[in-house]
Amino acid sequence: MTTPGNAALRAARQALGYRSQAALAEAVNNAGREIGLRVSVNARTVRRWESADPPWPHPEHATALEALFKQPVTELGFTPPWEETSSAPTRSTGHFATEKRLGQRLVGAVTAPLPASVATDFMTITVSYRHLYWLIPATRLHRSVADHAQLGIELLAQVPEPAKPILARAVAESSLLAGRLEFFDLQQPELSQPSMIVALQAAHEADDPLLGAATLAHMAFAPAFSGDVSRAEEARDHMRAARAFARRGEASAEMVAWLDAVEAEVETRFGDTRRALSLIQHAEETYRDYDSEANPSPAWLDWFSPTRLAGFKGNTLIVAGRGREARETLEQVLVDLPEDAVKQRAVYLADLAAAAVLEQDPERACANLEDALDHLGRTWYATAMDRIKAVRQTLRKWDSLPAVRSLDDRLYDWHTTVNSLVG
Repeated sequence: MTTPGNAALRAARQALGYRSQAALAEAVNNAGREIGLRVSVNARTVRRWESADPPWPHPEHATALEALFKQPVTELGFTPPWEETSSAPTRSTGHFATEKRLGQRLVGAVTAPLPASVATDFMTITVSYRHLYWLIPATRLHRSVADHAQLGIELLAQVPEPAKPILARAVAESSLLAGRLEFFDLQQPELSQPSMIVALQAAHEADDPLLGAATLAHMAFAPAFSGDVSRAEEARDHMRAARAFARRGEASAEMVAWLDAVEAEVETRFGDTRRALSLIQHAEETYRDYDSEANPSPAWLDWFSPTRLAGFKGNTLIVAGRGREARETLEQVLVDLPEDAVKQRAVYLADLAAAAVLEQDPERACANLEDALDHLGRTWYATAMDRIKAVRQTLRKWDSLPAVRSLDDRLYDWHTTVNSLVG
């Protein structure tokens, strides 16, 4: 008589000597910790995995399972969700492994082999999108980037094995860019997290721990920006994982400094500005020792620099209530920032306005906010608008001032109001 349930996983568990589902759960947790992941699997989870209809494991659970059993989860009785449907594809949040690749998720997809040159051509387009991010409005760019990432997923099953890492790396970068657009530019965090998961999957396929680290660090922003203090540990866990991947990939000093800056942003959002400023100080010291020729950063790490690190510092100083220091820091940031960094300039101008409020100077705050709105008129950036509106709330006791009324006229004109509602 055939034993009901997921016989493949049960047999694999017993072959490794785990007599109970609780024992396997503990082994999976330990395997996750050994590779830098903090997973929390219990006997109930394993019971579901060994059921007749096992759910596709969470990406981090799947990674821990593969590390423990030394084989793809598709050989442990799990069926990828993208193989269970013949409908038009949507972004999946499931993990994938060596034998069941991400590109095979489309039932009925064309599987005719393609030349290896497809991978390099695809990467060339990916690099172009990386550059266009700083120049093209997000609402126009996002669909193209997301479609590009989806195309790469479909092509993965068709290129020869030697070309797969190149193509998977391009898919990871494209999906990470889509997630950045969704989270920071369009304020659609519900879309950004699935994009980040696909980026993590593709980085795994490419065996690129630095792209994995970048993706995990970006995933920390969602709980940090949520305003929910109960999600602090979730954000910190993503940062621990990101650092583990960065160590595995021998990250450059610049990338380590960026991870410090992201973690500082996380701690700032959860109110620990002392810890945040300590991290920023470490980042500054790390940057001073950075030799770009001896250990260069990946080309895709184009969103960070000493100037942007100082921008992180300025925001943290504001939250810490240190207005004068924040103003001095941010004024220098705006001097050093490249002219084409329109999105970040709007953010820093909003932060400079917040520093002015701390110094009880509402007129200067309004002037900075109007400058920020001028930049948003050139290139929309939802994160900057959030900062602007947050500062406007702090100006309420000066509502009767002409400068504040003039600001409101700008903040609530047709162009700005429509953009803020439709992204």
